[in-house]
Amino acid sequence: MELFDVYSLFDVTPVRARGCRLWDEKGTEYLDLYGGHAVISVGHCHPHYVQALTEQAGRIGFYSNSVRNPLQEELARRIGVASGYEDYSLFLDNSGAESNENALKLASFQTGRDRVVAFRKSFHGRTSGAVAATDNPAIVSPFNANHKVSFCELGDAAAVEEELRGGDVAAVIIEGIQGCGGINIPTAAFLQEMRELCSKYGTALVLDEVQSGYGRTGRFFAHQWAGIRPDIITMGKGIANGFPCGGILIAPWFQARKSMLGTTFGGNYLACAAALAVLDIIEDEGLMANALVCGDYLMDALAPCHSERPSCHSERSRGISPSIKELRGRGLMIGIEFDGPIAEIRRRLLYEDHIFTGVAGNNIIRLLPPLCLTREDCDRFLEAFMKILRRVSPSSK
Repeated sequence: MELFDVYSLFDVTPVRARGCRLWDEKGTEYLDLYGGHAVISVGHCHPHYVQALTEQAGRIGFYSNSVRNPLQEELARRIGVASGYEDYSLFLDNSGAESNENALKLASFQTGRDRVVAFRKSFHGRTSGAVAATDNPAIVSPFNANHKVSFCELGDAAAVEEELRGGDVAAVIIEGIQGCGGINIPTAAFLQEMRELCSKYGTALVLDEVQSGYGRTGRFFAHQWAGIRPDIITMGKGIANGFPCGGILIAPWFQARKSMLGTTFGGNYLACAAALAVLDIIEDEGLMANALVCGDYLMDALAPCHSERPSCHSERSRGISPSIKELRGRGLMIGIEFDGPIAEIRRRLLYEDHIFTGVAGNNIIRLLPPLCLTREDCDRFLEAFMKILRRVSPSSK
């Protein structure tokens, strides 16, 4: 039997990892600036994380949600304190896609409505409802295209209000920062308008923080830069640093009933132990502040010369602007958009300089490193990146 061939694979086989580093079977060291799709939040194989999982596995790893699990209760308390949403409720599941699925289902249960408004270039997951709200025809099957989702341009509040006027929209779902869409950041004013419009029309505002949450932008959730409070917040990826885990935070006005939501594996003992260890490390090592410091350092160094950022004419950034169309990001969630394909740049970064990066479309490099990234790590990337840009012009590919 062979694996179902749905992934484009790099010719790299990691066998061990630590912090922001990976090593392959030949002993070659790689710098991880992608964190496995933003999953590795506190670094690979952090000793406290490993110890927490190991000790929990030695006590009890799983039982169903038909019994009380004190680790779930502790995780709810800790996330509430860390995020400032202590009056919200927590439902635990297994992934970001499942979190968005449950959020949309809950919004529909609560409002009695059956439509959703999402945004162009959005990505919310590959399960049925989540993928229907994702703006990517390549991954939406005919079965998933249920015509219950309307897509608006990010930033077009008037178009959103037009959709809401009919009174049949259960939820507006929006990413704190669009990740797969290319690191597109909704303005604070637009998020504030979404909050006002959803309140006006009795629609649930769902903030997808699967990729942009858990301290990645320097706040616990990216939407907190806009000073709003959504009705549902979805989480995944970095919540447990690689152990499958997700969840939703639910505003107090939602009414729960038995069997409304459910999961077999969600919130199991191991997942909770992993998630609690992640919170310990984020807090003890100041990783949210570090994400902001390192992110600003990278953004300043990469700022192209047409940018208004004061450091755009620094020695480090001089000479790279002809290829860079736009630089977008907040904290350690950065998109570098080029005026042409970037496959050759990524290939050289990986195979020549041994640095993992991500991609959005065919012309945006995406940086989503662990939050424990150091200034030295940043310098290693910047040196390699600018060396490659002096040799490769993506617009000619």
